Amino acid sequence: MREFAYLRASSVAEAVAMMAATPPDGGPARYLAGGTNLVDLMREEVERPGRVVDISRLPLSAVEDLPGGGLRLGALAGNTKVAADPRVRRRYPVLARAILAGASPQLRNRATVGGNLLQRTRCRYFYDTAAACNKRVPGAGCDALEGFNRAHAVLGASPSCVAVHPSDMCVALAALDATVNLTGPRGARSVPFTGFHVLPGRTPQVETVLRDGELVTSVDLPPAPPGRGAYAKVRDRAGFAFALVSTAALLHVEDGRIVFARVALGGVAHKPWRAHAAEDLLTGAVPDASAFARAAGVALAEARPLRHNAVKPVLAARLLRRTLAELARPS
Repeated sequence: MREFAYLRASSVAEAVAMMAATPPDGGPARYLAGGTNLVDLMREEVERPGRVVDISRLPLSAVEDLPGGGLRLGALAGNTKVAADPRVRRRYPVLARAILAGASPQLRNRATVGGNLLQRTRCRYFYDTAAACNKRVPGAGCDALEGFNRAHAVLGASPSCVAVHPSDMCVALAALDATVNLTGPRGARSVPFTGFHVLPGRTPQVETVLRDGELVTSVDLPPAPPGRGAYAKVRDRAGFAFALVSTAALLHVEDGRIVFARVALGGVAHKPWRAHAAEDLLTGAVPDASAFARAAGVALAEARPLRHNAVKPVLAARLLRRTLAELARPS
């Protein structure tokens, strides 16, 4: 691991100021929270920061009720804490299930809400410093395009990058229409969760809409959605494995018709993939196998498989159909 400057912030304002200072020689500045991703990347010399700003002791770990029935998740709230919170389990079970589907108990104890949003891809070529990777070294090329790309993107990819976002939690947050709150040198702002991550285009090294020095301070959940929600994941082994495909779905049925639907997919794109067209098709439909098949077809209509991952659109469509059918059954 390369030498770097370590600073510990005692307030949000101080953390932002530390990040905004003139970058040190030898690399950029990075925030450090739980460290479950950044420290790994530093050990592999994928990330080479010149300065690390430790924010782990900032007062950002609360889970708080919002006026109107929503919930605010502090950026430093631990994943285990959020998943176990009675309000999350009762009002947003899709989020609790998504968190519990990720990583291991030990990692969930260290990982944070903000860190989950900002974790980097698990593409093997991104981690291999001998491989060409535009995300790691802009302009270097993308070895995953013609390499072993079974785990890579089938939606929203580009010739520059076919990596996928690895988070389970973020798929649920996309389905729940969460909002991300940020603070930076230019003040505070909020962005819709579905607009927080960006597709690769020609700049895959740009993964979010964060401006220089900005810090994620919290994530707001709107009032609990009607109906039922579920998170489902297909992976190579039962535990501690990233999703080949996953889905977070919300469904509410009244008088034999779907009146509310939300669908997000994971493991298929550079960001959690919100399937708006599938939601539009489901709303007003009779909740039957035919409607679910049409919705799955629409959700994956733009899929462009690579050489080794043609199974992904098939898996994702089947998983979505099954999840919607389960949500439509009388409780």
